Amino acid sequence: MKSLVRCCFLLVVVGIFAAMVVSTPYAVARSGPGAAPIPQTEAQSASELAPGSAQLINPEDLVNILQSPKGEKPLILNVGPHLLYMQAHIPGSEYIGAGSDSQGIESLRRRVKPLPRKTFIVFYCGCCPWGHCPNVRPAYNELHKEGFTNVKVLYIADNFGADWVYKGYPTIKGQ
Repeated sequence: MKSLVRCCFLLVVVGIFAAMVVSTPYAVARSGPGAAPIPQTEAQSASELAPGSAQLINPEDLVNILQSPKGEKPLILNVGPHLLYMQAHIPGSEYIGAGSDSQGIESLRRRVKPLPRKTFIVFYCGCCPWGHCPNVRPAYNELHKEGFTNVKVLYIADNFGADWVYKGYPTIKGQ
């Protein structure tokens, strides 16, 4: 009986490995000249949103823009959990819904649909450390897919409390 279980386990492992090996060349072959475009992958999105990239704005720079009497003010959208938004959020920001949720993405689409594609938009989450946030990349990808060209993501390295609230930047609670 033990040998049968071991044999079945070995077959499953070999099958999974074979599926990975077979699918990889297929994906590479599809990406050649004349192939249909392949949607942006999570890895591509992650590299575009790497710390220091042009698509990010740090909290200090956003505060300076918001407090400046001159210049265009961005539309600020929160794509994180509602509870965190209720606890504290950036003044003037609008709660959209979690970017990792289909309802949040649909809400984002509805909110931006009438806007010119050059509208200055900043969105943020702040639920957890940057590399683990499930909300900013899907929201960024959606706005990029919709053709928006002036989008920035607020870079929150640890969480909204540590990187915004505790630094004394303007916040509103509730609403």
